[in-house]
Amino acid sequence: MADDIPFDRDFAAVPGVAEEVAPGVVRVLAPNPGPFTFTGTCTYLIGTGEVAILDPGPDDARHVAAVLAAVGGRRVSHILLTHTHRDHTGALAALKAATGAPVVAEGPHRPARPLHEGEENVLDAAGDREAVPDLRVADGERLAGDGFSLTALATPGHTANHMAFVLDDAGLVFVGDHVMAWSTSIVAPPDGSMGDYMASLRRLGERPEALYLPGHGGPVRQGPAFVARYLRHREARETAILRALARGPALIPDIVRMIYIGLDPRLAGAAGLSTLAHLEDLVARGEVETDGPPTLKGRYGRA
Repeated sequence: MADDIPFDRDFAAVPGVAEEVAPGVVRVLAPNPGPFTFTGTCTYLIGTGEVAILDPGPDDARHVAAVLAAVGGRRVSHILLTHTHRDHTGALAALKAATGAPVVAEGPHRPARPLHEGEENVLDAAGDREAVPDLRVADGERLAGDGFSLTALATPGHTANHMAFVLDDAGLVFVGDHVMAWSTSIVAPPDGSMGDYMASLRRLGERPEALYLPGHGGPVRQGPAFVARYLRHREARETAILRALARGPALIPDIVRMIYIGLDPRLAGAAGLSTLAHLEDLVARGEVETDGPPTLKGRYGRA
C-alpha cells in the first residue's frame, strides 16, 4: 500500500558533516541509523548572525561535537524541539550546557490520552520526560533571532506535543516526524492519536509552503501534494481495516497479517500500534466496536 506514495530514499548526507540545505539553514546528520530513524536524526541550525538549533538529536558525543563545530563562535538564541522522542532530545542537555540557550517546545512529553486500566505504554522509554522547555510556544507564536523569524505550527498526532516551525518568508517548514520523504510517520497510542494526526496533515497541506525539512531523511518537495498522498494512504489503510473486519471480528495481529503484506518483521510492533491508532479513531466515529476501550489486546468488529 505504501507504493501509492512517491517516497524518496536517495539520501546521501554524511553523519557529522554540516551541509547548507536552504539559505540560512544548515543540517547536521546524527550517526543513529535504524528502522525508525532511517539514516539518522537531522539537526538543523537556523540563522546566520546567530542561530537556533532545532532538534538536538541523540545522546552521542560525536554528534554534539559536530553540531557545536557547525555553530562556530556564534550565539545560539534558542534550542527548539519539534517533539520529545529521545532520538531528537538525547543531546539536549549537552547542547544547553554548552550554549546556555533556552529550550523551546510546545510542552513536556505526555500521552495523547490517559492510559486505560491495565494498559501499558510500550513506547514509554522512547519519550523523554526530562526534556522540559524553558519557554512553551503556542500555535501561531513567533520566535525571532538575528536574521530569521519562525512561526510555531501545532501538529499533534505523532506525539501530543508535536510542533512544526515555519521559516517565515522562506517557503519552508521544519516538520519533525510529522511528514517524511522516505516513509510514513508512526502514530502509536497512547502517545499518538490518529484523529489528531489526520487533522494536522490536513492543516499542513492547506498551507502554501512547498519545502518540508523533516527529522529523518531528505527534504520533502512539493509538500502539499505529498501530504495529499499521505492522507490518501491513511484513508486507504482505514478502508483496508474495515474490509478485514467485514470478514468477521478479529484481533489486531490478525488484522496486521491481512493488511500489511511483505512487512519487515522489525516493524510488526509498530504496525500493530498504527492499526490500534486507526481502530481508536474508527471506534470514536462509531464505525467499529470493541468490548471496553480500544487496546492492543481487544477484539474488533464492524459496528
